[in-house]
Amino acid sequence: MSASNYPSTSSQSQPPKKDNRGIIYGVLIAALLGTWGYIIYDKSKTKEVIQQKDVQYASLDSVRNQLLTDYQAAEIRLDKMTTENAKLDSLVKTRDKDVVAMRSRIKTLISKQNASAADLAEARRLINQLNGKIEEYVKEIERLQGENQQLTSANQQLTTEKQQLTDTLNTKVTENKDLSNKVDVGSTLNATNFQLAAINEKRSGKESVTSKAKKADKFRVSFDVDNRLATTGTKDLYIIVVDPAGKVVKEEGLGSGSVTTREDGDKEFTNKVSVDYEQGKRKNVSFDLKQTEKYTPGTYKVEVYQNGFKIGEGAVTLKKGGIFG
Repeated sequence: MSASNYPSTSSQSQPPKKDNRGIIYGVLIAALLGTWGYIIYDKSKTKEVIQQKDVQYASLDSVRNQLLTDYQAAEIRLDKMTTENAKLDSLVKTRDKDVVAMRSRIKTLISKQNASAADLAEARRLINQLNGKIEEYVKEIERLQGENQQLTSANQQLTTEKQQLTDTLNTKVTENKDLSNKVDVGSTLNATNFQLAAINEKRSGKESVTSKAKKADKFRVSFDVDNRLATTGTKDLYIIVVDPAGKVVKEEGLGSGSVTTREDGDKEFTNKVSVDYEQGKRKNVSFDLKQTEKYTPGTYKVEVYQNGFKIGEGAVTLKKGGIFG
């Protein structure tokens, strides 16, 4: 066989080549679509996260605003309480200095622009503590008010009792004063058997009663005193001698002076005589009154005062003497 009878290899038909462009295009399109899908998904997720953050920020801001409102309410309540109650204000300043630091910390946390949840949680805890302190103050005020009411009531009772005691005391003082006055008045000596005579003294020492002014050298006063209420002791008698001209006889040597009487006011007296008196017993009192001046004719009156009362009086009339006395 000749070579021309065999088919030539170059002339044999080869299979047609496949067109891969569609596949490539498909892959590219799929990749592009996947990329777009991822981008869309990622944007969606990002938006969702942003929305969650916005919600979270809004929630935190809402919490912060609520905390601010709660804190301001607590501050107003505390300030009002301390202003209206001086004792509580002193208590807060001296005992609870940590309240100042607590309030300062709360203000710092709430004032943060980007306060975190932890910051706000701490603020909430501090505000709760502050409100707890305020409740303690409320109880303290109630206790102080209760004590004050008890003290006021006790003070009113004491005032009433004091007034009652004062009234009773005044009544007793008045009664005692009246009783003392009655006893005092009742204890005044009684003078009886009052006698008054002009005495003439002889050179020999012999004495005789006279009615003549020229011969009169002194007056002798005599009377008895007694009073069962008068206590034992020295009693002062004030003697007043009034001459015929109506003048009280007063001499330095007689110890003359002035005495206050209960019925006649202040009166001048001629002499004072002290008597030792024993309670319940009658005592005779006798004394002489001698003046330096010569006695003049007329009537002399003698009054005796004791304890401010006049207890006796008498009079003696002296006549002019004859030529031969």
